Amino acid sequence: MTVSHTLAFERPRCVDDEGWCRTIYGWTHNEWLASSAHWLIAKPITIILILVGAFLVRLVCRRLIDRLTRAGGGRIPTMLRPLRERAPQTLGTLLSERRAQRAQTIGSVFKSIVSFIVFGLAFMMILGELGVNLGPILASAGIVGVAIGFGAQNLVKDFLSGVFMVLEDQYGVGDVVDVGEATGTIEAVGLRITTLRDMNGTVWYVRNGEILRVGNSSQGFAVAVVDVPIGYGADVGQASDILDRVATEATASAALSGDVIEPPEVLGVERVTATEGITMRLTVKVRPGRQWSVQRTLRAKVMEAFEDAGIRGPMTRGFPPSEP
Repeated sequence: MTVSHTLAFERPRCVDDEGWCRTIYGWTHNEWLASSAHWLIAKPITIILILVGAFLVRLVCRRLIDRLTRAGGGRIPTMLRPLRERAPQTLGTLLSERRAQRAQTIGSVFKSIVSFIVFGLAFMMILGELGVNLGPILASAGIVGVAIGFGAQNLVKDFLSGVFMVLEDQYGVGDVVDVGEATGTIEAVGLRITTLRDMNGTVWYVRNGEILRVGNSSQGFAVAVVDVPIGYGADVGQASDILDRVATEATASAALSGDVIEPPEVLGVERVTATEGITMRLTVKVRPGRQWSVQRTLRAKVMEAFEDAGIRGPMTRGFPPSEP
């Protein structure tokens, strides 16, 4: 047998085909390297290209999401334009902050979804390149997913509730809300929990999935309700005139004019009881969240005006004086 026949016999079969085997054999004349070129070079390069492509796709998608959720110059982020915005005319200077916070939350959700989909597909493509049969893996993943879904029902419920809450703009940072178990000012809005602080300074962490109803005192407008009790012998007509005059002057002052939306309205006698006497009611439509401050200011001015006019409050029966 000649040398040429021996070399032809030792050449790997893949040399006759176009590809890495023929190229590596031409460079090294090594049968093992040429036969293993598909695993040593072709597949690693393919896997690297898949990973690089996944990172590039993820980067482009995240940049696109940032662009769609960017708020600047008072304009509405592109992603928020199809969504409903509750009472934007009453938020004033807080409108841009509310939009930015809402857009940032929605953007974080979409970024997480994009990362999960892109890297999940990349992982499946890499397993396919390595020759792994994906059928049993997908079946096992489905079973595991169902088991995890049953075990993490509350977590999924909280997450989905948080997503819909953000999309529907039910409340945002700075709103005063009543969520059933707690009432206070929203400090942070997340996809799983909402953080609020009540009037006593206690911080409450409320799971979004446990919120069945929300009473928001910071959307649209609020109503400052001022109830003032007077005695049975007081002149109701005079008291109504004083209420109207004092409320009109107070709401027109520099201290309250920025919070008042509509002129005050005197409703007259609200109730009559044996212990509280006659209760007069006054209402004013104000900016959301400002009703308590307006109520305190108006109540102080009305009580002072009643005192000057000689209108007394209801007399309460006290304890008899103690014997010396």
